[in-house]
Amino acid sequence: MSNKIKFVSLFSFLLFLVINQAYSQKQNMQIFELKVYHLQNDSQVNRVDQFLKDAFLPASHRAGVSSVGVFKPIANDTSAIKLIYVFMPFASLEQFKNFPAKLDNDKMFKKTGADYIDAAYNNIPYMRMETILLESFAPKFPMPKLSSPAAEKVYELRSYEGPTEALYNNKVDMFTKGGEVGLFKRLGFNALFYSRVLAGSHMPNLMYMTSFENMASREAHWKTFGSDPEWKKLSSLPQYQHNVSHSDIILMHATDYSDL
Repeated sequence: MSNKIKFVSLFSFLLFLVINQAYSQKQNMQIFELKVYHLQNDSQVNRVDQFLKDAFLPASHRAGVSSVGVFKPIANDTSAIKLIYVFMPFASLEQFKNFPAKLDNDKMFKKTGADYIDAAYNNIPYMRMETILLESFAPKFPMPKLSSPAAEKVYELRSYEGPTEALYNNKVDMFTKGGEVGLFKRLGFNALFYSRVLAGSHMPNLMYMTSFENMASREAHWKTFGSDPEWKKLSSLPQYQHNVSHSDIILMHATDYSDL
């Protein structure tokens, strides 16, 4: 073997070690997929519900994804366009990448989900489907254990868009280095995740989801948050000004078949 080939081989090996070490340091981070179904009528809602309940969630569990959340906005019933949010936590990008192939090889999934999977072009189960890929920027949280009836629990999804990439990163730093994540934890916001949006229709962007026993609990938590001395100090710091250009707040209930 020539010295040049030996050098290339050694360089490749060292590069692999560096990448592997960097990845290992992020093992407590997760990859999430947030899938959003846009639905036109109750018939489509019922078909997607049936597919998710009878086919998709059981197949996801068989494929190693055990905590799939399915949510509907609280105002969903009266909306012209109805939405269903499906939250998928993955241990790694590799698991996310391999997930579709596992479904494709699952005969039971194809059988129980046939109405959805094999839908004709003129009898579609949804209008459009949106996929958002996220990476957590906080250590893995245990799934919240709320004790109230499912119909009362409130899940709050927030999306913060940044004016520029730099200002978006500044908002992420506000959550991490600035201590906003710790503040939410101290005040008992029962977070499911805090994440960077890696790919989506609104960029640059971060998203996070918290959960509450009921709407009254949600209102009380945010009132406490707004008056907390730590938040007042953090939000007034000069380095964290003007780092959000647009925000969306979506209040949701979990479906009766959701794992969360």
